[in-house]
Amino acid sequence: MVRKTILAAGLLALAAATVQAQDPRVEISGTAGWTFSDGVSGGTTTVNGEDFSRIDPKDAFSWGARIGFFAGPNVEVGALFSSQATSLEISGLGATGTLGDETIYNYHGYVAYNFGDSDAGVRPYFLGGLGATQYGTVKVNIGGQQRDISGNTKFSTTWALGVKLYPSPNVGIRLEGRWTPTYIKSDYAGTWCDPYWGCYTLGDAQYANQFELSGGINLRF
Repeated sequence: MVRKTILAAGLLALAAATVQAQDPRVEISGTAGWTFSDGVSGGTTTVNGEDFSRIDPKDAFSWGARIGFFAGPNVEVGALFSSQATSLEISGLGATGTLGDETIYNYHGYVAYNFGDSDAGVRPYFLGGLGATQYGTVKVNIGGQQRDISGNTKFSTTWALGVKLYPSPNVGIRLEGRWTPTYIKSDYAGTWCDPYWGCYTLGDAQYANQFELSGGINLRF
């Protein structure tokens, strides 16, 4: 009876340890870095007597946070947020100018594949996500008058390559390069005609891009 009790307790302990080892892990990260940004071109607009045809956010400091849940040893599903405090710059025909300060926010759900074992000290990874990029309101001075350019939210994707380094089991360092293209508009690019389907207008899509290099702390549980 005693032997059976000890054996049963041992089996229960082994089963509990196995279940715990198979439980999905959770990772929480905070990052900071630098984002290289570009915008789009368009028709010529006159501002304070100068002609401009392009608008771009300036390169600037950025920061972010994310949480990820492991659906298995290598597949991670999560959500991330990032923010870049920048200025909006206009240019064209040799002239440049700054419209005003702007904050850009990114909200994305993502799926990542982590290479190596779940408890490895070094884990490279690839990440892809879908979500939205929000461009904040810009306060500008045009002709001596203060005006607001309202913000807008656009669909965007995000793609990253990175590596997680773990000097300890639960606290690590995340290093990442991430690209976020945001669809802004389509310009007229001509007309395509087919004898069967008829004629269609073709558009040349323009994207605003953010290229972020970042590092930060990664906690896993």
